[in-house]
Amino acid sequence: MLDIFTDSPGLRILLTGNEAIARGAIEAGLHVASAYPGTPSTEIVETLAMAAKRFNLHVEWSVNEIVSLEVAASASWSGLRALTAMKHNGLNTVIDFLIALSLSGSGRGGLIIVSADDPQSHSSPYEQDTRLLGRY
Repeated sequence: MLDIFTDSPGLRILLTGNEAIARGAIEAGLHVASAYPGTPSTEIVETLAMAAKRFNLHVEWSVNEIVSLEVAASASWSGLRALTAMKHNGLNTVIDFLIALSLSGSGRGGLIIVSADDPQSHSSPYEQDTRLLGRY
C-alpha cells in the first residue's frame, strides 16, 4: 500500500476525498482531530489516526458530535490547529454550540469543521445540503 503521507514533491498519487482532507490538514499543521463516526466522514479521522504517531497528533473518537466540536474548539482556543468531522446529521446536532462558536470566534489556532453530506441518501435516512449553513 502506498503511504499517502510520503513527502515527495512532484509525486502524484490517487486519494479519496477523505484521504485528501486528512493529508491537507496535516500539511496545514494540524494538531488535534476529533470526530463522531458516521459515513461518509469516518475515513477522515481513520486516516489521521494512522498518521497520529508519525506527526504527533491527538486524534480521538468522541462520544457524540457535540463533544467532538467542543474538543476541536477547545484546542483552537488554546492556539492549536484543529479539525472536527461529522456527517450532515451531526451538523444538525451541534447547531446550538456552533452558533455560540460563531459569536465567540474559534481562537488563535484555527478550526476546520468538515460536514460530509450524503447526496441521494446513499448511507443515511435523508439527504440535506449543509452548504447553506456555511454563510453563518
